Amino acid sequence: MACRPEVLKRVPLFALLDDDETAVLAGQVEVKTFAPRQRIWKMGDAGGRAYVLVTGRVRVATVDEDNQEVVVDEPGAGEFFGFASMLEQTPHQTSATALEECECVEVDREDIAVLLERKPHAGMDMLAVLGRQFHSAQQLVRLRATRNANVMIEEKETFGERVADSVARFGGSWTFIIAFAFVLSIYVTINAMLRRSAWDPYPFILLNLFLSMLAAIQAPVIMMSQNRQDSRDRLRSELDYDVNRRAASDIQGLARKLNLLGEKIGDVEDLLRQKPPEASR
Repeated sequence: MACRPEVLKRVPLFALLDDDETAVLAGQVEVKTFAPRQRIWKMGDAGGRAYVLVTGRVRVATVDEDNQEVVVDEPGAGEFFGFASMLEQTPHQTSATALEECECVEVDREDIAVLLERKPHAGMDMLAVLGRQFHSAQQLVRLRATRNANVMIEEKETFGERVADSVARFGGSWTFIIAFAFVLSIYVTINAMLRRSAWDPYPFILLNLFLSMLAAIQAPVIMMSQNRQDSRDRLRSELDYDVNRRAASDIQGLARKLNLLGEKIGDVEDLLRQKPPEASR
């Protein structure tokens, strides 16, 4: 369907064109109307044309390595979508679906060339569109990146924290318990056998002093390691929450697709019921 100049005036990118430029551009582009749930393009289709949303809602999505649908963009009125593939003349890496009945202006490279010749500043607006889509892709990567809690903590830990972990790990092992009991047994036995000539006779006051000093040093070191373990657990909980949230979103997506399939099946059944008996013979 031919495009009316009034439609282009509702698009922010074309609103600054004068009447002659708008008329020339309107003679080149076309207006396409898409029904609800109609696919505008799918992944792998030729990217020779882009669209500017005039009215309605559109969802642009892709599929990740886990075969999960990821929403890349939901353009608003007056915004481009499919712009990068159109400029590069490469197949679409996303799919676009009309969420409701929408009206779009279909443009190609030649239309953009004419626009830039007549309105050079429009190029900055289109670059802004590409920049927004690039930032959306970066944000998507940051949100969906898989993070390892142990790696993240190890990257930030200091030398003192590593020492605290090592001390706590050794102090809570059977190696430490057996070695400590062996040393204490030898110490007590030697001092008991020496009797009056012992350097620490019964009740082993010097040994008690050493044990008190060891406990005074070991306790805060273990508490430091325990605080780091709490930080690990908190980070793991946050990552688990992100995974659960993504899983819930995927389940909602599957439920939405099942509902759409149910509606499609219902539409087919209604068409079959309305078909005349002669046509079914």
